[in-house]
Amino acid sequence: MDSQTYPEYSTNYPLLLTTFMKRPVRYYPNQVGVVYRNHVTGEYLRFTWRQWYERVSQLANAMQNRLGIESGKPGVLGSRVGTMAYNTHRHLELYYAAPCVGATLHPINIRLSEDHIVYTINHAQDSVIFVDDVVMPLLENIYERIKETVKLFVYMSDKPGLPSTKIPNLIEYEKLLSAESVMFEWPHLHEDTIASLCYTTGTTGQPKGATFTHRQLYLMTLHGMARQSIVNTPDFVASDRLGENAVPMLNTPLFHIHGWGAPFSTVFSAQKVVLPGTFTVRGFCELVEREKVTSVGIVPTIAAMLLEFKDFEQYDLSSLTNIGVGGGALPLGLKTKLEKMLPNFRVGSGYGMTETAPAAIGAFVKKHMVGWAKDQIDEVMVKTGLPFLGLEVDIVDELGESVPWDDRTVGEIVIRGPWVTREYYKSPDKTAEVWRNGWFHTGDIAKIDEEGFIVIADRLKDVIRSGAEMVPTVLLENMIAMADFVLEAAVVGVPDSTWGEKPMAIVSIRPGMEATAADVVNFLNDYGVKSGKITKWMVPRLVAITADIPKTSVGKFNKKAVRDNLDHFLSIAQDMTQQAA
Repeated sequence: MDSQTYPEYSTNYPLLLTTFMKRPVRYYPNQVGVVYRNHVTGEYLRFTWRQWYERVSQLANAMQNRLGIESGKPGVLGSRVGTMAYNTHRHLELYYAAPCVGATLHPINIRLSEDHIVYTINHAQDSVIFVDDVVMPLLENIYERIKETVKLFVYMSDKPGLPSTKIPNLIEYEKLLSAESVMFEWPHLHEDTIASLCYTTGTTGQPKGATFTHRQLYLMTLHGMARQSIVNTPDFVASDRLGENAVPMLNTPLFHIHGWGAPFSTVFSAQKVVLPGTFTVRGFCELVEREKVTSVGIVPTIAAMLLEFKDFEQYDLSSLTNIGVGGGALPLGLKTKLEKMLPNFRVGSGYGMTETAPAAIGAFVKKHMVGWAKDQIDEVMVKTGLPFLGLEVDIVDELGESVPWDDRTVGEIVIRGPWVTREYYKSPDKTAEVWRNGWFHTGDIAKIDEEGFIVIADRLKDVIRSGAEMVPTVLLENMIAMADFVLEAAVVGVPDSTWGEKPMAIVSIRPGMEATAADVVNFLNDYGVKSGKITKWMVPRLVAITADIPKTSVGKFNKKAVRDNLDHFLSIAQDMTQQAA
């Protein structure tokens, strides 16, 4: 070994995603490691870890030999490799091949508006885009607006052959791989090489690109795994469903903040990775039953869809023991309803953002709470939680001072740690707005209780300012969701001539149930006001019952869309001023 080429491997061994990829093929080469179900045809593909690793190696060879992909170095991004894909085995292959040859992976959020998708591709300067067959119509719609930036397009499909398309020189993924060797000498990159570029959803302007190095993603993964090792595990979880024997389903789109980190932790743990393509309720249930899935991450919207599914009881979902909910606050009512339907699993909440890659805060039962009654533990598990190991998190007021741990005083969440993005790509002004006084300012409002648990109250831009008081909308949303008849609830501020703003509740009702605006207000008065959880003036005077609450591309309530279409929601809202009072 050349000492000039490989220096200081005792103290400065690089932290690379390559390490994650090599472990399962070394120790479990002949075990099935990757299972993919085509969400359109229902067909299954299964790969041993050796087969999957060899495909990644073939892809890496193709990137260097055929696609002209160049490696980056600290401070200089390698070729940007864009993906327009769902949760398939090919997308998981790209998650390793691109960063591990030194390129920068850009998972394109295909649920953004076309304008925002075009912006992110041109801003990132993607040199090649890998596209799923079912996403081809979207690519063709935007092709004329990105063709000067992107030079090559690779078509991914379970069916052989290429489609009829206006995109010139389209390359077939499987043919690309088949021409290459299954052997590849992975480069010894610097750990500060940029591995990925993830864009925000751009709800208040153009999307911003957050960069992440190999080192950052490596440390996020290890700290997440360390956190799991100290989680207090419920008694009903058998040992053969933990650790390497766990069977996670990667349900969170891989184009959304690294699929919540699952592509890294699952591969490094050599767990059987189940890929559903894209989410359907029936497909979800079939995969859990057939593959004995033990854990999955979902957003509250998907939890609500599971509650709506009429054939839910036809499936054996007993293997599922853990559901992590992110992308929005977890209402206690939603958690309770899910656990009534499936008593063998537990639901817990979490918080992250694009800029934290996304691990930041998660629900956690502290060791002296283990013996508490279930209803007490439930109250803990719907709190946003405690900071991930390795991160510093604080709640600060407008002067930057820490707020008291009194479960009342609200402030802004600020974070710092080894995997918080260093910068927004090519946006120094936006970077300066969020990095101040040594802290990353999230723009999220929260409070903190006497145990140190953080509870999200709102986004700064969504807080309702009524008179001299702030109304945290998330608190009201969670409380409304406690009602048995409620499926989902969003609360927004609307103009008021007296108070400046007042809250309006937008509520969807569970299938098979009937309820009115009066029922919503009565519930809040009985459950919230009389118990002292909220004050009377917080109860929304306006309540709109609707089957369609606008969502963002990642399933969060799209309050900007509500405000943009405020006249419509005001027209269907009932004024409950007298009853609310």
